[in-house]
Amino acid sequence: MSPRRNRPPGHRTSHPVRAEGGDRYGLERTETWQGEEWVVRQIGGGAAAKHYRCPGCDQEIPPGVPHVVAWARHLPVEDRRHWHRACWNAKDRRTARVQRSRNAPRY
Repeated sequence: MSPRRNRPPGHRTSHPVRAEGGDRYGLERTETWQGEEWVVRQIGGGAAAKHYRCPGCDQEIPPGVPHVVAWARHLPVEDRRHWHRACWNAKDRRTARVQRSRNAPRY
């Protein structure tokens, strides 16, 4: 006896074609931070295909991890930055980034 088929015969597995500007990148919203308007877009794990560096914690965002893309409204889209969601939400609670020497303790 052969194993049961989960799909009807003749069924093709194809990926839907997304229209330009569709739901691939999520919805944009506008937030005010430090007196500027910021465009904020949620990126799902399926759309995150490259490595990025989070400006909030200076750690890498690997591919496949959901995150936030934000840029100032008055700047071009090329100046957008990719943030961890938690880092974007905590941006007001963070202090200025302190540059330490290599021999300084990390705490």
